[in-house]
Amino acid sequence: MNKTLLLFLISFCFTVSAQHTVAFSKSGTGFPVVSATGATAVLFDTKDDSLVHIAAKLFAEDINRATGKQPILVNKPGKAENIIIIGSLEKSSFIKELVKKKRLNVKTLKGQWDGYQIQVIKNPFKGVKQALVIAGSNKRGAAYGALELTKQFGVSPWYWWADVPAKKRETIYLDATTHLADAPKVKYRGIFINDEAPAFTGWAKEQFGGLNSKTYEKVFELLIRLKGNYMWPAMWGSAFNYDDPRNPALAGKWGVVMGTSHHEPMLRAQQEWKLFGKGAWDYTKNDKVLRDFWEKGIQNMGTHESIVTIGMRGDGDEPMTEGTATTLLENIVADQRKIIEAVTKKPATETPQLWALYKEVQDYYDKGMRVPDDVTLLLCDDNWGNIRKLPRLDEKPRKGGYGIYYHFDYVGDPRNYKWINTNNIARVYEQMHLAWEYNARQIWIVNVGDIKPMEFPISFFLDYAWDPERYTPENLRAYYTDWAAGQFGKANAAEVGTILQNYSQLAARRKPELTDTKTYSIVNYNESEAVVNEYKALLQKAEQINKNLSQNYKDAYYQLVLHPIQANANLHEMYRAVALNQQYATAKDKKANEYADAVKALFKKDSLISVQYNKNTANGKWNHFMDQVHIGYTSWNDPKVNIIPAVTYVPDNAIGRYTPLASVADKSALGQITDTAAPVFYEKNGYVSIAAEHYSRATTGNGIEWKVIPDIGRTGSGLTLYPVTAAEQHPENNGPHAEYDFYVYEDGTPSVQAYFSPTLNFHNTSGGLRYAISIDDEQPQILGSNDYKDLSEWRTWVANNVIKITTAHKALKTGKHTLKFWMVDAGLVLQKLVIDFGGVKESYLGPPETKAGN
Repeated sequence: MNKTLLLFLISFCFTVSAQHTVAFSKSGTGFPVVSATGATAVLFDTKDDSLVHIAAKLFAEDINRATGKQPILVNKPGKAENIIIIGSLEKSSFIKELVKKKRLNVKTLKGQWDGYQIQVIKNPFKGVKQALVIAGSNKRGAAYGALELTKQFGVSPWYWWADVPAKKRETIYLDATTHLADAPKVKYRGIFINDEAPAFTGWAKEQFGGLNSKTYEKVFELLIRLKGNYMWPAMWGSAFNYDDPRNPALAGKWGVVMGTSHHEPMLRAQQEWKLFGKGAWDYTKNDKVLRDFWEKGIQNMGTHESIVTIGMRGDGDEPMTEGTATTLLENIVADQRKIIEAVTKKPATETPQLWALYKEVQDYYDKGMRVPDDVTLLLCDDNWGNIRKLPRLDEKPRKGGYGIYYHFDYVGDPRNYKWINTNNIARVYEQMHLAWEYNARQIWIVNVGDIKPMEFPISFFLDYAWDPERYTPENLRAYYTDWAAGQFGKANAAEVGTILQNYSQLAARRKPELTDTKTYSIVNYNESEAVVNEYKALLQKAEQINKNLSQNYKDAYYQLVLHPIQANANLHEMYRAVALNQQYATAKDKKANEYADAVKALFKKDSLISVQYNKNTANGKWNHFMDQVHIGYTSWNDPKVNIIPAVTYVPDNAIGRYTPLASVADKSALGQITDTAAPVFYEKNGYVSIAAEHYSRATTGNGIEWKVIPDIGRTGSGLTLYPVTAAEQHPENNGPHAEYDFYVYEDGTPSVQAYFSPTLNFHNTSGGLRYAISIDDEQPQILGSNDYKDLSEWRTWVANNVIKITTAHKALKTGKHTLKFWMVDAGLVLQKLVIDFGGVKESYLGPPETKAGN
């Protein structure tokens, strides 16, 4: 029998011990989870929480998925050489007995929130030689510990939701000295199913008859497997508590803490107001009806773990009426807390609550509105992944703390984006790292749209929420590889990880819904062609791996890797064909007809790609998830159906001819470069283009350093200062700055375009987050990067996924010069610098880098 030893290192947080391994062949005195003769029985207490019962069952089923041998579930130790015990400190009599007998030390586990401890102990009970003990500080901790092990055994959290097959094992052993422990650092970690029509709702109706307990059981299992514990349910056309009365009880059974969205106070869904509300959603006119309505929500909560959203927005997620007084809103909150106390018969401080500072609600806060100290202030991004506000470091700590509401999907200004995954986890890391460092640590919840196809960023968000200190710019790329290994095995992990990394960066450049024929220049820098070729090359790599994958991985690979690349590559090729059709048609060149035909073929192919996902993947299991419209937008909202871009046919008797612009002979200072010990750049055709990460030198000190965040930019990585909480820096002498040496070939007066990630002024200070820039011995110019004057400017930033700022500089002589970039305020991420002597041409991504050696 050919047995391969495969080792996984399992990390842990709060218990200090040596590293331990899971092995798939017997090694020394390993504990046999599954041996050649069978699977070890799993023991749990029938009086333990229902989630522990579920975890034991899932644990056994997962072992069967991996090995074909299913452990029996038992409720008494019996006589066996080995046994596996799953239980909570609170309710498992077996765990309590082991603690009492001093067989099990849980000193560091007690008091942990959602923590677990895994270890092998000797002689746990009479007649039992050894036990693998999975102890949870609470019900969720026990489940997380059990399912963390089965993930290490080879069962992906996405085994059902993305058809990832279990890695096949003959045997599974744990080192006999195993002692692992872990607990989350963010207390509430969750997802919001939103913008769910037509995809999620259409699928759920077809699969389960609607958004009922059958649907939510699958959602809850996924959430627990991903170590999440909090959820806002779908709400566009549904009401979680009303649609299926089993839903809230099921959430309790699975240990999922329930809430309602930022605009649905007191655990009542918007749809419930439409069904049962009477009169206006206006507290100045209809306060008694609203209080009665909200009281029912708290009554429905019962003993289920919940976080109650308080406050009030306008009906249907609209702003309150203009001129709403903060006093009114404070009175609303006070009345809501009276309802909570009256129904629960406990002080309001004992019921977890949040106040979401979403959109205009943040304005009320900025104008002085306050809520009681025990309420969590849920800070928000701008719906496009850019956090709007963070607490000051010197802010008085709140009992309820701060949280973040984030977005992977959105319906609204400047345009809907909900078709496919366009989230770059490098940006998610960078923004949520800000949140963590600025002490927004109580709640992290992300709008995931339909769940699919956001599998990869959902995994990252919840893994990151579990342990924000684990991830750094230096190890971020490893996440792609590790995640790929968890889905497709170690053999293809590096290649698949690189493909995921490259796709994430390409797709985040601009949402597909905002992309059109004018996005990328078909004239300057060969930009449009280069972008299409990037997608084609990536698709070719992805397809080659697909050819070599075993058949059982095909469905999962299509969903998680191949489909989004295929769909986005086709879309970009279509828009390029439209642009070329327009160019040739304008010149009355008959070649326009070839591109018109290509547009029609590519538009049809788009629909066939959706059919492949909906109908032909996993035997149609995911039908409707690709029903979302994504072509033909004329406003922020989607059209009814995809609309083919207009094309023009040229008559056969046309005699025009389109002549592409002749390429200009390169004029550059490359020949003048004599010192290439450090990165150095040269003028080419009237510009110098520099990727921020390629500095020639960098000055640090006083605990401050430059960090490169890989792949966060539209065309490269990003440069930022750490720690992100650093105080204001002065752009002088040896203050933190990065230097870029460059050569120019003739005298000229430049301007400099600095490209930044669209970070918002999360300090809400006048002038925005600041930086400074200078060339040679100039006095540094200090500028604010992100204080937008009106919404149109913000719309440009988020649509382009970049902020561009231009500065004027003094005339330069031919030869070598040095540009200095100074960070004044931490938090900015610089992507690119372009020094323009009049040669920069219009393009979306800016001119390619002019680095010596490229």
